[in-house]
Amino acid sequence: MAHTLADLMAMDRKALHATLCAGHPVDPQALAEQQCLGVALMPRVLQRLLWTTFRKTFTADGMPEGQLRGWNVRMQQTGVDGPRQPRLDRQGRPVTFGHYVLTPADGLRFPGGWTGGWYLDYGAGRNPRWDPAGLGATPLVAVNPEDPSLLLGWEVFRLGPAWLPLPLYYALQLDGPLAQVVPPPR
Repeated sequence: MAHTLADLMAMDRKALHATLCAGHPVDPQALAEQQCLGVALMPRVLQRLLWTTFRKTFTADGMPEGQLRGWNVRMQQTGVDGPRQPRLDRQGRPVTFGHYVLTPADGLRFPGGWTGGWYLDYGAGRNPRWDPAGLGATPLVAVNPEDPSLLLGWEVFRLGPAWLPLPLYYALQLDGPLAQVVPPPR
């Protein structure tokens, strides 16, 4: 039976981690030039402090053949079923942060027994040195076999040779073609 976003939202951390470890490799080609609704799967206290919804993007723009990059977009907090409205900066542009590169996980030993195929490498995303997002190495899997429409990610930080797994998971649901390409940070 296929999992849904509602299923993931109802899971505890243990079930989310089991789902991640049983997940399927993402198909980069299916994600190219797409944007996803992101839903934080964390304790409600943290959701209130941070956010519940966000957007993740994927583009081949400026990347070598077969590679994707992306970024996060802050969203107005209208709920999972509410309108998808990005927060805008003073110039009227969407507020973006946390740039990443979708990278094969071949040969890497992630904590918690994850041995999936792809992760989001924030260290390769050209984030500012002072930005802790650059420490992120986020495993990403398709929840259902051969279906890129629902993904599950897990926040892991890389501190030199050490890995710091965080109890923070998120779901991504395909949400249509990429609306705007944002250049990587300088």
